[in-house]
This record gives sequence, structure tokens and C-alpha cells, in this order.
Amino acid sequence: MPAGLVALALGSFGIGLTEFVIAGLLPQVGRSLAVSEAAAGWLISGYALTVAVGAIVVTAATARLHRKTVLTGLVVLFVVGNLLSAVAPNYPLMLLGRVVAALCHGSFFGIGSLVARRMVAPERASRAVAVMFAGLTVANVLGVPFGALVGERWGWRATFWAITGMGVVAAVAIAVLVPRWAGDVNRPPSAEDTGPDTGRADGLRAQLRAFRSGQVWLTLAATALGYGGMFGAFSYLAYTFTRVTGFTSTDVAWLLVVYGTGLVVGNMAGGRAADRNRDLTLIASLAGLTVTLTAFGLLAASPTASVILVFLTGLFGFAGVPGMITRVTDHAHGVPLAASANVSASNIGNALGAWLGGFAISAGLGYTAPLYVGAAIVLTGLAVMTIAARRSARPEPATTGLGPVQDRASTS
Repeated sequence: MPAGLVALALGSFGIGLTEFVIAGLLPQVGRSLAVSEAAAGWLISGYALTVAVGAIVVTAATARLHRKTVLTGLVVLFVVGNLLSAVAPNYPLMLLGRVVAALCHGSFFGIGSLVARRMVAPERASRAVAVMFAGLTVANVLGVPFGALVGERWGWRATFWAITGMGVVAAVAIAVLVPRWAGDVNRPPSAEDTGPDTGRADGLRAQLRAFRSGQVWLTLAATALGYGGMFGAFSYLAYTFTRVTGFTSTDVAWLLVVYGTGLVVGNMAGGRAADRNRDLTLIASLAGLTVTLTAFGLLAASPTASVILVFLTGLFGFAGVPGMITRVTDHAHGVPLAASANVSASNIGNALGAWLGGFAISAGLGYTAPLYVGAAIVLTGLAVMTIAARRSARPEPATTGLGPVQDRASTS
């Protein structure tokens, strides 16, 4: 495993903590800053909306900069945002800190996934992306309990100070360990590459041309629907567990750890499988998630079944992530804007899924309704992915941004 991949995973871990840790701190933050629960909730939703928009805007704005320089700068932005949150004397500055930290999120994962795959052989591209995203999945498991533990002992500000420190370490690691040639778009990767900096990407107009590909749009749609279905169910799992299954509210924390463990396993297994046959892996992960969510709705009253099924929800839900990213960037000829658009698509899907799940509960359909709604959304994503796979008889050659793509296992 190249050391640069570890550095990228460390960065994704810190960014993931920033996203998830606030959930366990909202009551403390709300009391400290004297704001309502609804206002405190904007520290979560405001972050998500900024990720969806910032992924495109920041990537476009930095299109002509060297990718390694951009990645390092994004982590510095992450540090500034969390530092603002740590010292915020009032709610507006706290919200500003969250927004600043969120600006780096989508672009880091979009550009970072391109840099990660250049550090390995072409047939290991999805696994490299999975290693980078491992930091995010581990943060999902540890984020809420980490924030709650540190916040309980030393106050919520200590949590953001700790994350700020992690960001500094990640920035140094990326600056030192990620080879400059991995961010170079104009030469094939080589550890001996010491030539002048030519790692600037094509301009915005050239990157936008990549979106003429129907395969890019089909992959983005499948991403949004796959994420949307999973998140639509996940958003209301606490209600399902306590109102249907019979677990106590204190049980929810360890049940979410089970879900997060499924994310970690699914991410790594999905990356390996995608390097063998990417489209088959994506179809299988969406089909598995559809079946799992449907079964979850039917068996939610059983504690044993619920534990197994929440693990499988995480596993199938994240198994397609590495393959979706490599697929969209291959068909977009490696432009960073497409990779970042994939992150935006997932966040748009999250918002849609959560809204539809909440609407189903409000309509009186019960606390298992989000599971069925999620299954229906994912089933739609499965149909889109199946169409995309059938329309793609062979991989498109991608020569801009990544060098020739030789994904022998993919049918995309």
C-alpha cells in the first residue's frame, strides 16, 4: 500500500469525523450557544448542503491548479473551519465554521480519488479508492461515540480542537507522502518523475465537455438513487429500532456501530470486487441493498433479524462506492469535476431519501415505511445501473487526467 494512500485515508478520516461528530454534540452545542434544537440542526443540514454545492464550485475554481496542491489546500481549509468551530463565541460563527469545513469535503473526495488511483496499477484502481474512503467509513463508526466521549469529559469545543489537530497531521502527511506525479495529469505516473510541474488540469470548459457522455449521467443518477435509498432508511433507524423492534434508546448507539462496521466491510470488499468486474459489482450491491431493506421492513419486529439486517444495509450500501467513482471518472475521461459531481449526487440523494422517508412517516405509514421507501428508491437505481451496463459494451478509453485507463475487468 503506497504511503500516499494512507495519508489520503487520514484526511478522509478527519473530514468524516467533522461530518458525523456533530450529531452526538448537538444538545451541548445548542445549550452553550443558546439556540433552539431546529437552529442547532442546521449545523448538520447546512454542512450537507454546502458539500453538495461546494463539491462542484470548489473543484471548478481550482481546475487549473496542481492536484496535490489543491488537496493540501483543501485540508488546510478543513483545519480553518474546525478551528472556527472550536473558538466560536456565538452561533453564526459556529455555523460559518461548519460551512467552511464543508467546502473541502466534496472536492477532497473527488480529486483525492483520482490521485489515489494513480498511485497503483490500473487493475487496482477501485481498491485504491476504497482505501482512501476507508477513513470515511471508520469515521462513521467512531464519529458519534468519539464526539460524545470527548464532549462529555472536556466539553464540545475540545472535540473540534482534536479534529483540528488531526487536520494538521493530515495536511502534513499529504504534503510529504503523496507523490507529486500522482497529481500530474499530463504524464504517466512514475516514482522517478522529477520534471517540471505540469499537473494542472484542463480548464472548466474542457471539463464540462465530459458531461456530454450519457454514461456519466446514468452513473450519477445511480449514485444518487443508491445513496438516497440507503440514507432514507438510515435517517429514521432510531425510530424503527425503538418504536418497532423494541430496543431502548441507549441501544441505538451500538446498533449504529454495527451499521458502521458494515460500511467498512462493504467498502473494502466492494473495491476488490469492482476491480474484477465493476458493473456486475454495482448491480449486485444495489440488488443486495434492495432485498435487504425490503427484508428489514418485513422483519423489523425481530431484534436478531434487525441486527443482521442493519449490518447488511451498511455492507451493501457502501459496496458500490469505489466502483461508482471509478466508473464515472473513466467515462468522464478522468476530469476532477465528474468525481466531485459524484459526491454532490450522493448528497442530493441523501436529502431526497431523508425527505421521502419523513414524508412516509408523516403520512401515517408507520416507522417501517422509510425502509420500504428506501428499497423502492434503490430499486430505481438498480434499473438505471442495469441500463447503463447494457449500453456500455466496452470501456471508454480515458486519456485526459488519468492517462490510459486499462480497466480490463470492467464492462463499463
